[in-house]
Amino acid sequence: MESGGFGKAQKPPKVAKVKNKTPAEIQITAEQLLREAKERDLEIVPPPPKQKISDPDELADYQYKKRKTFEDALRRNRNVITNWIKYAQWEESQKEIQRARSVFERALDVDHRNITLWLKYSEMEMKNKQVNHARNLWDRAVTILPRANQFWYKYTYMEEMLVNIAGCRQVFERWMEWQPDEQAWQTYINFELRYKELDRARSIFERFVYVHPEVKNWIKYAKFEERNGYIIGARQVYERAVDFYGDEHMDERLFIAFAKFEEGQKEHERATAIYKFALEHMSKDKAAELYKAYTIHQKKFGERDAIEDVIVSKRKFQYEEEIKENPSNYDAWFDYLRLLESEGDADVEVIRDTYERAIANIPLVAEKSYWRRYIYLWINYALFEELEAEDFEKTRQVYDSCLKLIPHRSFTFAKMWLLYAHFEVRQKNLQLARKILGTGIGKCPKNKLFRGYIDLEIQLREFDRCRTLYEKFLQNGPENCTTWMKFAELETLLGDVDRARGIYELAIKQPLLDMPEILWKAYIDFEIEQEESDKARALYERLLERTQHVKVWMSFAQFELTLAASTQEDPSLPVAAARSVFQRANRSLRSIAQSVGLEVATNKEERLMLLEAWQAFEYEHGDEASRNAVTNLMPKRVKKRRRIQTQDGSDAGWEEYFDYIFPEDEATKPNLKLLAMAKAWKMAKENTPANQQQETGTITKAPMVDSEAPSSSFATQELLSQNDDRDDTSESSDSDSESEKN
Repeated sequence: MESGGFGKAQKPPKVAKVKNKTPAEIQITAEQLLREAKERDLEIVPPPPKQKISDPDELADYQYKKRKTFEDALRRNRNVITNWIKYAQWEESQKEIQRARSVFERALDVDHRNITLWLKYSEMEMKNKQVNHARNLWDRAVTILPRANQFWYKYTYMEEMLVNIAGCRQVFERWMEWQPDEQAWQTYINFELRYKELDRARSIFERFVYVHPEVKNWIKYAKFEERNGYIIGARQVYERAVDFYGDEHMDERLFIAFAKFEEGQKEHERATAIYKFALEHMSKDKAAELYKAYTIHQKKFGERDAIEDVIVSKRKFQYEEEIKENPSNYDAWFDYLRLLESEGDADVEVIRDTYERAIANIPLVAEKSYWRRYIYLWINYALFEELEAEDFEKTRQVYDSCLKLIPHRSFTFAKMWLLYAHFEVRQKNLQLARKILGTGIGKCPKNKLFRGYIDLEIQLREFDRCRTLYEKFLQNGPENCTTWMKFAELETLLGDVDRARGIYELAIKQPLLDMPEILWKAYIDFEIEQEESDKARALYERLLERTQHVKVWMSFAQFELTLAASTQEDPSLPVAAARSVFQRANRSLRSIAQSVGLEVATNKEERLMLLEAWQAFEYEHGDEASRNAVTNLMPKRVKKRRRIQTQDGSDAGWEEYFDYIFPEDEATKPNLKLLAMAKAWKMAKENTPANQQQETGTITKAPMVDSEAPSSSFATQELLSQNDDRDDTSESSDSDSESEKN
C-alpha cells in the first residue's frame, strides 16, 4: 500500500470510558435544549415587506391567499372562536360586510352560546349602521342567552341612542320579566327618571322591592319618594316595610333610616316612638347600632330624663352581654342589679326575676373562696325583699333557701345566720332568732357566730344567757385567749370581780393558748385597775417563772415605777424597786447566756434592749453613780464574720455580722493562753500512761502553771467546759486583734 502511494489507514477514535456512572444532579431534557436555543436566538428577524396592491388582479390574488389562510386555520381547528372573529374582522376591513356576516353566522353554528361572538357580531352591525340587523341580532342574543346582562345593557343603550324610547322601555320590560339583579332594576329606574317619568319609576320600585326584598331596597324606595317631595309616600313606604318584615325579621337599619327621616321632618316624637318600638321588639344582640343612634338622637333633641333612660338602657344591654358571655361573672350581676334598683320607677318583678337568674348560677366547686362573692347575691336579695319590696315572707324564704343551699359540712357563712337572726329580731320573733343562731352553732360552731349571738344577748341584757354562751364557746375552743378576755371583761362590767379573777385564773392554767402574752397582760391590767398591786406583782413573778422575756422584765419595772403615783408613797421607793427589777433582769439574762453559750445573738440583743431601757430609766430617775454603773455595763459593738452553710451542709462563703461584747462576760472570760495550756495538759494526761509521765518531762510546765495561778480542779474543769461550749465562729483578723487588746 505504501508503494502504491496510499497513506496509512486511519483508525477510528476510541470511545472514552465513563468512570462515574452515577446520574448527574442536573438532568438535561429536550425541553431544556429547545428553551436555551430560543433564549440564545439573538438575531432580529426583519418584518415582511409591506405589499402594495396596484390593480384589481393583485387585490383578488391577495384576498384569495388570505381567505385560503383563514379557511385552512378554521379547517384545522374550527372550535377556536378567535380565528372566526379575526376572519370576520378582516372581511369587514375589506368592506365585505356580507362575507363578514356569513363568517359570523358560520361561527354561531359552531358555538352559539359564546357571548364574545355575539357582541362582536352586533358591534359590527352597529358600527356599519345596520340598525335592523343589529336589532335582529340583539333579539336573537337575548332570546338564546337571557341571563347575559351585557346583551340587555347593549340592547337598551342602542335603542336609547336611537331615541326609540318606547322600544327601549319594551326591552326593559322584557328584561325585568327575567327578574335580573338589583343593578338592572336600578338601571331601568334611572332610565325612567332621565325622562321625568316618576309614576313609571314608582311602579318599577313597587315591583323591585318585592322581587329583591332587602332592607336597603326599601330604604332606596323611601328616599326616592322623599327626594321627589312625596313625604307622605316616603312615610308610607317605611311603614309598609316595617309591616312587611314583621317581628321575626326586624332590621335595625330600617328603623334607623325611618327615625332619621322623621328627624329630618322635625317629627322628634315620631322618631323617639320609632326608636322605642324597635328597642322593645328587637333582641339586644341585634340592636347595638340602634342604641347608638337612639342615644345620639336623645342627646340632640331629648330631655334630661330621656337621655338618662337611653344611657341606662345602653348599660343594661352591656350587662346582658357580659352575663350571657359568662353567667358566673358575679361582679357583672352586682352592677346590673344595682343599676336596676337605682331606677326611679323600677319594676319589682323585673328586679326579683333578675335576682332569681343571678342566684341560679351556683359555683361548681364546693370551696368557700368560690362562694364568697356568690353569697352576697343572696344577702342583697334578702335585703331588697325586706327594705325595698317590704315582702317579709319572701325575705324569710330567701334566707331559708340560702341556708339550705350552703354545704355546711364543708363550710358555712356565719353572716347569713346572723343576718337571718337579726331580721327575725326586727320582726319581733325573738325565739325564732335564738333558734336560728342555735341551729347555726350546732351545725358549724364558728367564733364569729358565737360572738354575734353573745352580742345579741348583751343588747337584750340577757347576761345569764351570755354566760352560758361563753361557757359553750370556751368548751368549743379553750385555747382562744380573746374569748377568755371578753368573758372576764363582761364579768368586770357586771361588777363580779371574783368571777372575773376566777376566769383569768382558769385561762392562764390552760395547757395551750394562742396568744398567752395578751392574756397575761389583760390579767395584770385587770389587777392594776382593781388597785391590787400585790396581786399584780405576784402575777409578774408567776409570769417570770414561765418566761424570762426582756419585755416582761421591762413591763415589770415600769409597773414598779408607776406604782408610786397611784399609792402616793415615797417617790424613792418605786425607783429603787424598778432598779432592783432591772438588776434582777440583767442577772437573769446573763445567767441564761452563760448556760446556753456566750454567742447567742438573740440573747445579746435582748440584753442590749434591757440595758438601753435601764439607761433611759437612770437618766430620768437616777443619779450620776447609777448612770455610770449602767454605762459600764453597755456592750461593745464589733464586726465579725462567719461561714455560711447551705441546707445540704456545704460551704457557701462568708458573711459579716455585728456582735456585742459585754464587760461582765469579759471579766469572767479566762485567759486564752492559760486555757489552751490547761487543755493541752489534760489531753496529754489522758493520752500518756502513768509510767511514761515519770520517765519523760513532757508535763514539767503544768506544776509551774499551778503555782503561778493556783486554782482548784473544779475551776480547771469549768474553764475547759466553757471553752468546749464556745461557738465555732471565725472572726476577722481586725476583730481578733481588737478583742485581744481589750
